[in-house]
Amino acid sequence: MSNFKEDLKNVKAFAFDVDGVLSAQIIPIHPNGEPMRTANIKDGFAMQLAVKLGYPVAIITGGNTEAVRKRYLNLGVQDVYMGASDKMVQFNEWIKKRDLKPENIMYMGDDLPDHPVMKVVGVPVCPADAVEEIKSLCKYISHKNGGEGCVRDVLEQVLRVHNQWGTDHTW
Repeated sequence: MSNFKEDLKNVKAFAFDVDGVLSAQIIPIHPNGEPMRTANIKDGFAMQLAVKLGYPVAIITGGNTEAVRKRYLNLGVQDVYMGASDKMVQFNEWIKKRDLKPENIMYMGDDLPDHPVMKVVGVPVCPADAVEEIKSLCKYISHKNGGEGCVRDVLEQVLRVHNQWGTDHTW
């Protein structure tokens, strides 16, 4: 098995699920029937920083709400894939569009729909509260739950390994 910190040196792009990763697993339902997602501010800061530093970032989610699309577009994420019933379709579209190799991608997912993508990426990671089938695939399991800073955790680790975290020019 490879060393996680060494694997981080090869990360050139990031992809994230929303529900259970960028948003907590327990979410209220709006009176109109739409699920209302949470958003962690520290996750958002780290994500917009990665974008500013030139990393391709994608959101691949089965959900399909305008609020989610707006949130990530406002952070600078250009590739937001909504309504993904088979995440491999959107993943393959994204890597072709951005000329990426799966082995250079960190993907964070938490549940069974993420499984196919996580099997092909170089650095599969998950939140602490991911399902066991996902945890078994991961090179790293964050100490943070979904929606509680797990995305910041992994982004910060990669940016630190690349000497891009905590320097004056990054803020």
